[in-house]
Amino acid sequence: MTGGRPAAAAGVNPDRSNDREIMRKAVLRLTDRLPDLADRLTAEILSGDGAHRDEEFTRDVWEMCHTGLGHGFETILEPGRGRADLEWAQRLGRRRAHQGQPLDQLLRSYRLAGKVFWEAVVEVVDRHDPESVATLIRQATRTWDTIDQQSGAAAASYHSTELALARRSEERVHAIVDALLDGQGADGGLLSTATSVLGLPATGRYAVVMLGAESGFGDGVERRPGDTAGMRFIWRLRTDAQVALVALGTAELDDLVAAVRPYARSHAGVSPVVDSLAELGTARWFAELALRTCRGPGNQIARLDRRLPDALVLSQPRLSGRLGHVALGGLADVDPAFREVLLTTLGTWLECDGSAARAADRLFCHRNTVLNRLRKIEQLTGRTLTRPGDLVELALALSALRLHGSGPEHGGGPPARGGVGRPVR
Repeated sequence: MTGGRPAAAAGVNPDRSNDREIMRKAVLRLTDRLPDLADRLTAEILSGDGAHRDEEFTRDVWEMCHTGLGHGFETILEPGRGRADLEWAQRLGRRRAHQGQPLDQLLRSYRLAGKVFWEAVVEVVDRHDPESVATLIRQATRTWDTIDQQSGAAAASYHSTELALARRSEERVHAIVDALLDGQGADGGLLSTATSVLGLPATGRYAVVMLGAESGFGDGVERRPGDTAGMRFIWRLRTDAQVALVALGTAELDDLVAAVRPYARSHAGVSPVVDSLAELGTARWFAELALRTCRGPGNQIARLDRRLPDALVLSQPRLSGRLGHVALGGLADVDPAFREVLLTTLGTWLECDGSAARAADRLFCHRNTVLNRLRKIEQLTGRTLTRPGDLVELALALSALRLHGSGPEHGGGPPARGGVGRPVR
């Protein structure tokens, strides 16, 4: 952990050359005492650690001290062989980062190494060559400069390794979250790994939030809801969506919606609460369905449980297409502009809970106009809006038309490959 710079090949200052020779002789005399110096340095390091260390860790520290001091001696005795001390510092920095040891402890060990080494050099020179003790002052600066080089190399290696480990850990977290969201939570091995790596219990209150790729957040995908109100968010950016696994804790879905709303730039879908990590694949699918029920401008945040009829239509595209074709088939021969007026009136009337007066206010027409249009729909479809079964059919058929174009002008056949109804992957 110590050492000195090799002398220049030519133009060497005689005093400096003499100083280096004094240092070299001192280190030669210390070589046989290397294990004792490693003992002393180990004791110094552990005495100020403040933590209980087992025998294995103590032995590891001693090996570190012995090897580091040995490389420092080698650098002084054989300067032409390069800087083995710096190579060792880099290896040690990587090792301590992998072990999760704090960097400040590593840097402290280098300071203590400088102290133990210097005290030993002064001691041996004073004993064997006392008249040269004064000249050691010129070597002190060089010794501490070498310690700075070594600790700097160790710190740089520590930081780069720490960053690589963080990236590797992040990639592992992302892979696990992706697997859970893709419905692989039933795999016991994955579930065990997920609880360990994510720090989340296998059973608990979870939900999924999904935003379409075009939605984003106010200032880009970097601005996302962070952990708040006892909720933990783990976000994943996919090619066609942004998805968050949310550990709710004691928070409710209203709290989740409130946390997302200030950031949402467009529509979002929120799943119901599920009770385990193994159910996150289903929750992701529910969140996708909720998102796909959103239409038009704005930033709707749709909770699946509040849009179940629309979600049902989306999840059964073939059947929904057939329903739209059958229930609204009577409108196929109506002029497209008038057909749109009729369908808009029906949709507005449904949104107004069957109130013709409120629907008229929204449509800027008379109440009787609304009633006349509704009667026209009944005539064309053969269905009666006061009959619950007929009303349900028309409401679902209208959803099918609005959500994926299954209506009177379509045949109600199977959707195009890759169309609606496929889960996000």
